[in-house]
Amino acid sequence: MKTSHLIVRNLMKNLKNYALYVFALILTVTFYFAFVTLQYDPSMDATSGTIKGEAGIRAGTVLLIVIAAVFLLYANSIFIKRRSNEIALFQLIGMSKVEVFRILVTENAILYFGSLLAGIGVGFSISKLMIMILFKITGINAIASLHFSIEAFTQTLLVFSGIFVLVILRNWLFIRKQSITSLFQVTGSTELKITKMSIWQMASGLLGLLLVATGYYLSQEMFSGDFVTANSLFLIMILILFSVIIGTYLFYKSSVSFIFYLLRKKQNGYLSIRKVLSLATMMFRMKSNALLLTVITTITALAVALLCLSYITYYSSEQNAHNMVAGDFAFVTTEDAESFTTVLNEEDIDYTLRQAEVIQVMADLSDILDAQFVELELESEDMPLPITSDEFFGDIELDSNETMFTGYNDFMQRIITISDSGFLTLKGNEVTIDQDFIGLERQYIVSSYFDFSGGMPLAVVDQTVYAQLKEDVIEDLQQEHMLFTGINIEKEADLEKSNEIFLSLQLGDRDGNESRLQLTEQDKRGSGLYIFIVGFLGLTFLVTSGCVLYFKQVDESEEEKNSYTILRKLGFTKGDLISGIWIKQLFNFGIPLVVGLLHSYFAVKSGWFLFGTELWKPMAIVMGLYACFYSLFGILSVLYFRKVIDDSL
Repeated sequence: MKTSHLIVRNLMKNLKNYALYVFALILTVTFYFAFVTLQYDPSMDATSGTIKGEAGIRAGTVLLIVIAAVFLLYANSIFIKRRSNEIALFQLIGMSKVEVFRILVTENAILYFGSLLAGIGVGFSISKLMIMILFKITGINAIASLHFSIEAFTQTLLVFSGIFVLVILRNWLFIRKQSITSLFQVTGSTELKITKMSIWQMASGLLGLLLVATGYYLSQEMFSGDFVTANSLFLIMILILFSVIIGTYLFYKSSVSFIFYLLRKKQNGYLSIRKVLSLATMMFRMKSNALLLTVITTITALAVALLCLSYITYYSSEQNAHNMVAGDFAFVTTEDAESFTTVLNEEDIDYTLRQAEVIQVMADLSDILDAQFVELELESEDMPLPITSDEFFGDIELDSNETMFTGYNDFMQRIITISDSGFLTLKGNEVTIDQDFIGLERQYIVSSYFDFSGGMPLAVVDQTVYAQLKEDVIEDLQQEHMLFTGINIEKEADLEKSNEIFLSLQLGDRDGNESRLQLTEQDKRGSGLYIFIVGFLGLTFLVTSGCVLYFKQVDESEEEKNSYTILRKLGFTKGDLISGIWIKQLFNFGIPLVVGLLHSYFAVKSGWFLFGTELWKPMAIVMGLYACFYSLFGILSVLYFRKVIDDSL
């Protein structure tokens, strides 16, 4: 038989085994080519000056290369291990290692570069769709075109050719290292020798759980006020990473086995067929895969956490704009406000106008304030505080001895603790007024950028108190008040046209003038880009990590095929075996997924307030979608085990 005939027969014989590998390779190439195409597509010029698309996409392509290289090398190591018997037989019939290597290289090249070209074709066909998705997420009004980039094509060929070189070098080292005898023993050897649970394993299992719990606890205490310096925050972050990563490794290495050992001990050694096929094997399989599962779990947690934070920022864009701009439009000078309202009147656009003065005074807030992270270099406990009068707001009415605060967000809550009641002292240059503090309202009644005190809420006082302080600070401290002008458009249908007027008058180019709609769009452009890039990378990692776990289960199913044959001959039905496999795959895929989602949950919960105003809904959407897609690979592995069980008799 000619070598070419042998190669064709081997390809046909192993086509089913390589099906998912080819699919994952095509999908990886598709993602990479489509992603790189964005750098060279002319329609991406619409993003110039608005978002740093090129830099973000370049960073994404580097991470895609790393993900693709690790995945292909790992998948190749599994497949060459499964063909070890075949390689040994080739050498037994007289082929040299060089000839066997040449056959493997030819087979891999046909599959690899065939998949590469197919992936480039699919990537080209969806590149326009990707640009349309990016424009939709970022709110850019531009026309996407289908464009084939020679630069992207060349870059993709070079990158994946380099990965192919690494793959064949890995194959050559494997063939050169193994003898004929050892090749026959590769698939028959177990991954780990089964031994009795030792005291050391129990201790390390408990230590793993303790380290993970410690990392979770520290992540929630990081912004509690106990760590107030940059060095302490950096140190606690390093400690959290160390605890969680090392704890995760020990969890897979010992904790899982220890927990299953306790469950088996509770059964007094009498296990049902379901537990034999699930719990008993998991005790020892997960030990040998500890490092792989730690890497998968850590990167899963990182991908999900980044995607959650990006989506939180995107989801909170409108609320952030509401906090920043207390009205559809806000102005700091009456001239700009009059110019804008003049055009609105000419266009018959109905609106309401509200104005409020804001001044700054010093205040003693020691009775109501605990500023945990605010470092003020002041000679006394007094701190700057913006104040306004209740006269400017019809729905607020205060007595002369009452003060209330308005305008705060979740980030401010974390760094500044304000009591529900107490007293404070407002100080001008000569005037000092003691006030009763009556509470804090979340709503921003003036735009947050009018708060020129470094993050404090706005204080509202009675008009008589405000008049005394205003006269005192303006005359004696030469301080001018700031005038807030907020304009709300009556009809939502007129909002877009009003925004166009605002932009045409170039009022937004002046400091302090803001359009809520324009600010929302700007925030969505920036955060939308991050969602696009992180989501793309997360999807790629989801596919590759899911395939890695799937290939691992395929490898284990072949090793356990003889066990299924024995169990079938003993009288166990196909349903008995399949029910045990379902439980086994629930652990194999469920444990890394649940641990990864837990890691990401605590990571997001520790600092989500730095990125937006909403936590639960964005996080639930991201984690739910990730879990659903991830579960598909577990279902595919069960279907493969079903096929192996069918073939066991």
